[in-house]
Formats: sequence, C-alpha cells, structure tokens
Amino acid sequence: MDGALAALAAIDIGSNSTNLLIIDRDGKTLERIVRSTRLGANIGTTGVLSADSMRRTLECLHDYESLIKQHNVSHRRTVATAACRAAKNTNEFFAEVKKISGTEPELISGEIEGSLSFVGATSSFKDKKSTLVVDIGGASTELMVGTESLDFAVSLPFGAVNITEAELHRDPPRPEELTNAISLVSDAVDDVAHNHPLVRQVDRVVGVAGTIVTVAAVEIGQKTFDPATLHELKLSRDAVEDVFRTLATEPLRDRVFNPGLPRDRADIIVGGCCVLVAVMRRLQISEIVVSQYNLLDGLISELRKKMS
Repeated sequence: MDGALAALAAIDIGSNSTNLLIIDRDGKTLERIVRSTRLGANIGTTGVLSADSMRRTLECLHDYESLIKQHNVSHRRTVATAACRAAKNTNEFFAEVKKISGTEPELISGEIEGSLSFVGATSSFKDKKSTLVVDIGGASTELMVGTESLDFAVSLPFGAVNITEAELHRDPPRPEELTNAISLVSDAVDDVAHNHPLVRQVDRVVGVAGTIVTVAAVEIGQKTFDPATLHELKLSRDAVEDVFRTLATEPLRDRVFNPGLPRDRADIIVGGCCVLVAVMRRLQISEIVVSQYNLLDGLISELRKKMS
C-alpha cells in the first residue's frame, strides 16, 4: 500500500447506531466512533426508513466522510444491516448515501454480518478455543460459533430497538411485558440450539456491541463511559440478571443516572437486556466475556487481506 494513502475505513450502518473505524497502515486505530442514529426506528410498524431516521444517519455519514478525507483513507467498506434488510425504501436511502461517499453501501445478510462479527470479536484473543459470539444489535441478534474459523452463524430478528418498540410499552415496563419479550427471544434461541447443538458445547462465550458493553459498564459503575477499558471483562449471569432487574424496574427519568449508561441508549437498554438474559438463560451461559471488537474489525480484517 502507498504509505501516504494507507489508512483503511469501515462503516457499519446499523439499526440503532452508525459506526466508524479508521486504522493506519500499521493497524493502529485512528478513529473508533459509535453514534446513535436510530435508522431502524418504528420500522416494525411502518416497514420503511423514516425521513427523520434517514436524515440523522446521513448527517452522521457526512461527518464521517470528513474524517475519512482527513485521514487520507485509501480503501473503505460500508455495510448496512437489519434495518436496511427490512425496509421497503432502502434503495432510496442508499442513493443518498452514495451522494455523500461516492460509493454505495453493501446490504449484507444476517449470516455474513455474523461471520464478520465473529472475526472481529475473536481477533484479540490469543488462545484458540471454541467460541460462541453473541452480537446484540438494534433489530437483530447474531449467534456465531467457531474456533479458528466460523462453523455457523444464525441471525435472530430481535434486537434492543425492535423488542423495545414491539413489547415494552410502559415506563417502567410491566412484568408481563418483560416476560413476553424474553419468551419471544427464548423460543428463537431454542430453535437455534435444536438445529445447531454446538451452540451449547463451546469453551467460551464472547459478547459484542452496545447492549453487552453497556451492561458491563453499568455493572462496574463506570463513571466515564469507555468501552476500551471493558475489553475482556467477565460478566457472570448473576451480574447480568442484577443489572437487568435494576434497569427494568426504574422509570427512564431515573434510569438515565446509572453510571455507565449512555443517555442515548437508556430508552432501549431494557429491551437489549431482555435479549441478553434470554440468550444466557436458554443456553445456560454462566459467564460472558466482553469484547470491544466487532463487525467493524471484521470488515477491516477483510480489507487488509485484500490489500496485502
């Protein structure tokens, strides 16, 4: 690669957030940004990306474009996930994205999303163990199993945003709402376990993305939110259940004051916890290891291979 134009960039346009990673030629992180844009807001009822959701996301992408130019990025990859898979007007949105970046994003399947997340999540672990990676997004959750390479990836149509919108209508949610949300996810996880018995036979479980990182931050009472310091933190199921009980029984006006909980995630964190709790209960997971690395790192890994 040309030393003057050796930076690489990856953008993940998700249902809840739009995320950017830029690295230099030596693999050093230049930018890692997570910004809540809620592209998938209300898509479960409307079937389309709303004008406001698209505007927020496009404004974010415009800001990212400035950083990409600032760092002299030579190669990039932009992907879109669950919200764009579900929306009827994704082509309209993609046309606007192309105006900003000059390139059209890739609409990736849940399975490809899972495989990229697996590569990213496991990239920092030196020991090669059979691993289940749990990636809870805004509108989907990916479960992936592998050791040095991926054995399988499954995408479930439940995430922090769409579970909240569909099932959690009160503030705070009623017990029956929480039960219904967990049951929906539990049934889907049971199907995965039936079709892929390996999901119960791993040596390690790794959790990535906003919900799991946030639960970890709340568990330790992190006053200044910093995902990097949470990397490889071990979260017991008891700790996850304790955070869930605390957050689920507080109204939003009180919930926002929990150390470690970003305000822009406070209204959907209980929905995300419902997904996490369901996965850990149904698969009898006693401990989950937090990874700050994710889909973005998987995208960068693929880019580096192509450039080498």
